[in-house]
This record gives sequence, C-alpha cells and structure tokens, in this order.
Amino acid sequence: MDALTRFLPGLAWFKDYNRTLLTRDGLASLVTAVLLIPQSLAYALLAGLPPQAGLYASIAPLVAYAVFGSSRVLAVGPVAVVSLMTAAAIGSLGLTDPAEIMAAAGALALLSSLLLVLFGIFRLGSVANFLSRPVVEAFITASTVLIIASQLRHFLGVDMHGATLPELVVSLFATGSPLADLNLTALVVGVASLAFLLAARSALPDLLTRLKLSESLVGGITRAAPAVLVAVTALSAWLLGLNANTGLAIVGELPSGLPPFAFPLVPLETWRALIGPAALISLVGFVESVSVGQSLAARRRETIEPNRELLGLGAANAAAAFTGGYPVTGGFARSVVNESAGAETPLAGVFTAVIILLVAAFLTPLFYHLPKAALAATILAAIWRMANFKDAWHAWKYSHADGAAAFLTLVGVLFLGVEIGLTLGVTLSVGLVLQRTMQPHWAEVGQVPRTHHFRNIDRHDVICSPHVVSLRIDEALYFANARFLEALAGDILARESRPTDLVLLFPAVNFVDASALSSLRTINTRLLDGGVRLHLSEVKGPVADKLIEAGFFEDLSGEVFLSHYAAMRTLDPQTTLRAEGVESD
Repeated sequence: MDALTRFLPGLAWFKDYNRTLLTRDGLASLVTAVLLIPQSLAYALLAGLPPQAGLYASIAPLVAYAVFGSSRVLAVGPVAVVSLMTAAAIGSLGLTDPAEIMAAAGALALLSSLLLVLFGIFRLGSVANFLSRPVVEAFITASTVLIIASQLRHFLGVDMHGATLPELVVSLFATGSPLADLNLTALVVGVASLAFLLAARSALPDLLTRLKLSESLVGGITRAAPAVLVAVTALSAWLLGLNANTGLAIVGELPSGLPPFAFPLVPLETWRALIGPAALISLVGFVESVSVGQSLAARRRETIEPNRELLGLGAANAAAAFTGGYPVTGGFARSVVNESAGAETPLAGVFTAVIILLVAAFLTPLFYHLPKAALAATILAAIWRMANFKDAWHAWKYSHADGAAAFLTLVGVLFLGVEIGLTLGVTLSVGLVLQRTMQPHWAEVGQVPRTHHFRNIDRHDVICSPHVVSLRIDEALYFANARFLEALAGDILARESRPTDLVLLFPAVNFVDASALSSLRTINTRLLDGGVRLHLSEVKGPVADKLIEAGFFEDLSGEVFLSHYAAMRTLDPQTTLRAEGVESD
C-alpha cells in the first residue's frame, strides 16, 4: 500500500476510511455539485464552447485528480481565467464547426496535460516562480475586466466579439447604436439574476441567521443560490415563452448521455498553434491550483507537494481531453465550498463527479430554456471581486520595476490579449531578475571593533586590514554575472595600495555554474600573476562539494576558511588583534 500511495498519492486516505468519512464526503459532494453544475455551464460559454463541455470537464477530471493529486479537498474543473484563455487560444484558430472547436479544446487540454506531467516528472514545480505576484495579480485583474466585458453581450442581447477590450467595444458599436439592438428581456433577466446572487451572498445569510436557522443550514441554502437561479429562470423562460416571444437567448438543446470518450483529432497545424497557449494555461492553472491547495492545506494542518500537484493536474487535464472537456485546474470557490461543506478525502470529488455524470446523462433537457443572461450573471457574481487595481499601484510604489511589470501585464492583457499580455509580464519579470543578478550586491567588509563580526565598510565603523581585501558576494554566481565578478575584483585591487591577499566571502552564494567557475579560475590566475593570493571563506557545503569535484581548491593560490574571522586571524593577525582591543564608537 505504501509503494502504491507513493505513485498514487490520492489513495493515501483509503486505508483509514470509515463510515463517518463516507457520510461527510457524500454530503460535501452534494453541496459542491449544486454549485459546480451552473458554474460549469457558464464557464463553457465563456470559453466559447457548447455548455455540455463544462459538464464533461467536471466529471472525469475530478476522478483523475482524486487518484493522482496530493490535496484532499481541492476541487478541479473549469475556472474563469483558464476559460478565458481557452477562448482566446481557440478563437485565434478561426474555427467555425462546433465539432472542430470541441476537438481543439480537447487538444489544448491534452497539450496542457503533457506539459504538466513533464514538469512533474522533472520536478519543476518551481516553474511557478516565473510568475511574480504583481504580474499574477495584474493578470487576474485584467482578465476579470475582459470577462465582465465579454459577458455584456448576454446582458444586452447584442452581438459582441473579440479577444481584447478595444475589439469588444468596436464590435458593440459596429452596427450603430447598441441601444437599437438592445434586448430588454435579456437585460432584466441578467440584472435581476446578478442582484439575486449578490444578495444571496451578502444579505441572505444575515436574514437566515436572524430566523435562528443553524449555521450549516444557512451555508447550504446560500450555496444553493446558483442552482435555484438556474431552476427559476429556466422555468420562467419556458412558461412565458421568452425565447420565442422576446428573442431571449437560451442554452438550447444539450446532448444527453455519457461524456464522449475519444482522442482529440485535429490537424498538425492546430497542435503547433496550441503549444504556446497550452504552456501559458498550464503555468497559470498550476499557480492558481497550488495557491488554493496550499491555503486550504495550511488551514487543515496538512501539506501538498507542488511536484505531485503537477502530476495530479496533468492527469485531470488528460481526463478532460479524452472526455469532451477542456483545460481545468483547481478552483478557489468550489474548493472552499467543498472543504467548508465537510469534505475529508478526495472521494468527495468522485461523488461530485458521479452526481454531475447523472445530470449530464439524464437531466440535460431541463437546461433547454435556461437563459444565457442568467449564466452570465453566475460568472459575474463569482469573479467581480477579483479585479483589484490597487495591487498594481502598491507594487509600483514599493518597486518601480515590479510595478512596471504589473502595469505592462495589465495593459497588455486588456489591449493586446491574454496570451500576449501575460507573456510580456513574464518576460519583463524574468528580464528584471536577470538585470538584478547581472550586477549582484556586494560589499567590502571590515571587522566590527571588539567582535568577530565583519560588516560593510560604507555602513559601519569597522577596522580594515592594510593589505587584505575582503569582498562579500550576496548572490549566486552564474553566467550572467560571472564577468562582473572578474571586473569587480580587478577594480578593487587597482584601488588598493599594496594588497597581498583577496578573500571572497561566500555566505550568500548557493550556486556556482560552469561560467562562474571559469571566472574564478581567471581571477585566481590574474591575481597570482600580480603577486596576490585568492582565498575563500564561509563556503556553503554544496558549493564547496562542486568546487572540490572540479579541482578548483587544488588550483587555488590561497586557502579556504571555515569563517572569515579565521581567515583574518591567519592572514593578518595584528589587525585582527588590534580590532579586538579597540572600543567601538
């Protein structure tokens, strides 16, 4: 069993499973399914896919994640941002046939799965670090604005299309005044639905609490609001004939039965065109999923393994690809509902999948008259609070570089598209990291009087040796800053009168690559030609191991010291003793 759970971490809960956990998981799955069904339909429309794709993406992926994922309560499925990115990716292909669009969505999910699994196999969970927090927050904010703008067409009952804010605005006024084509019924249904959902979230809990209902019952009624909205609006549209009499857009006929099981067959050109979007979707989905999973795990005093999450999400996306779905990830709202409803193990996700499967197989005719405006309201109610422009401004005030990356992402997503905007933000963030590390922080240090400590000569009153130069390097050494170190050593020694020794302090150096090793050899040779010995102090164990393996310690003209104090006591004992006997200012 232990060997099996190392490969399938989702089964770790199985050996301790009992009837109490079964009851809790069953009740939690029912509550989660009530939320998930209307959300899945709405997010599929946001992705530009038939509504049933959302249901399909909420069945097999839940089961796959339950087996391969590491979080006990994370609920995977369609989410708003990934749905928007899916719409942008497939929209760029220019497809019009619904079957081809569904196949392309499956191909996108399969490519995302392959990338996630590869990252997991090679333990590249740290790839999420390429998305800085200001960039992620700006991306989410801009995506939220785009989602809200794209859903206005369902509220207004007009034709709007496009992947950027200017395209959406231009399409709105393309045929003249949007008021001329305005569908008042759609507007009334959309606004009323949104008001109902917002009131159910804010005012309804207080009202039910005043009626002295139990906390669990209040939570259950509140979470059922989207399902109630679906039932009421679909029934009203059917009884009043709103589609036929007023032109209100409805979901229409959805196929009944089990999700299709097939490999997504698309031309080779489509696979190539989707590789870039799949990489970005994988990255964004992984960041969102890990953030949600870690937050819930901390609350439950559990842990999740990012590299295992890559495999779990990869399995979930593969399941979506082969069953008519599209890219999925862990969603915040549904995961919080799942956890707060009492879910204890991933089996709650399996039960949720079974419930949605039954709905997809037998109950899809009930959604025929469901107004698209009501589904749009479901999306807006779920995501409107995600727009936060203050974060970008705070990032700018703290660091102009991080703020610039955030604003570039924000503007890029809104005016150039989600893929280009996110790529610009990531590129600028990585470029800023490279720029900072190309010229790492360094300091010439001296001894603090009456101590064994050494500090920056520009910040502290210290005593320096007349012929030993001590340089502290505060960054990993690699190809981007290797030559900078060569120039720094040369400049420092050129300023000194008669140096005999140079000591490089390595307490903050946790990595030395081949380029930096070559630069250290060059520095050692040049100094030796000038009659100056090179020493190292406070070298971390893993760094020392690599340098020893490369033979650098054997070629070193000087010595390697455990501490810098030991180095100075050996190289200039008189100055060190004098510093210990002088009182500090």
